[in-house]
Amino acid sequence: MNLTENKHFELHKVKEGIYTAIAKDGGGAVGNAGFIDLGDKTIVFDTFNTQQAALELKKCAEEVTNRPVSWVVNSHYHGDHIRGNQVFDSSILISSEVTYKKTRDIQPQRINVQKQDIAGLENYIQTLQSEYNETKARKTLTQIHFLQEILVSLPTLTLTLPSCTFLEAFTIHGTERTAQLFTRGAGHSPCDTFLYLPEDEVIFMGDLLFVQTNPSFFDESDLDNWMHTLQELSTWNIQTAVPGHGPLGSKSDYYQIIQYIKDVKRLAESEEDVDDIKIPSPYKDWALKELFVTNLKQLKQLVKNKMETTLHD
Repeated sequence: MNLTENKHFELHKVKEGIYTAIAKDGGGAVGNAGFIDLGDKTIVFDTFNTQQAALELKKCAEEVTNRPVSWVVNSHYHGDHIRGNQVFDSSILISSEVTYKKTRDIQPQRINVQKQDIAGLENYIQTLQSEYNETKARKTLTQIHFLQEILVSLPTLTLTLPSCTFLEAFTIHGTERTAQLFTRGAGHSPCDTFLYLPEDEVIFMGDLLFVQTNPSFFDESDLDNWMHTLQELSTWNIQTAVPGHGPLGSKSDYYQIIQYIKDVKRLAESEEDVDDIKIPSPYKDWALKELFVTNLKQLKQLVKNKMETTLHD
């Protein structure tokens, strides 16, 4: 079996027993994932956006480690990190308590809405296909492939919740290495978990880290605590940082995300119109360019809301 040959992700060996699955554009993964051989047990970190991508990850993990997956970690509740959970039904699924509650309270409705509009998704894909036939735009083709993977997943998609939760930290001991789970609370999401391998100086960051990729901001994001968490982790012994999106990184990428957040906040507080603001040069070649404008608009709205609240106080 060639472990690298699938349409969802590229498998990379970070160190002996530590593998990352970097999402391919247009596949069913969307976010990155990975797995770790602890010597006597195997951990999977995040489960992608679709069960078909998660199944490929499971096959890789079992083939490489020669054992079933013991533990599965959900870094946060967003769909591209949890919707493959169902293929690990014989493993222990673990997340922070907050992530468990968010997954339980929010994801069922999101999934149900999509399941009820499969015909609408099919029509939209056909519209994009007609557009692609005329323009031959690579971006449109990638979007078509991405949506087709969702279309494949929806009929059999079942939300599978974590069965084990923790508040701030959780340690899994193996015969070869130890995996430490931590959360510092809200950042990208209401609660983000990262997995640290102290003996190997490798960390799986989830969406606390985007490498050469515009991060995504949401109403629920806590940008100040996000920066604070990255600042703290910059003092840890880390050689390799596995991001939620983008290629493998290092601690230097922490500083880039911290600066990115600062720059977008500064631009959001300026009087300049969003349409007149150009992407700052350090980020002009980053992936997901459209997120820069989305992030900027969102922060500008937050600034406006704060000003209105102040005026009415």
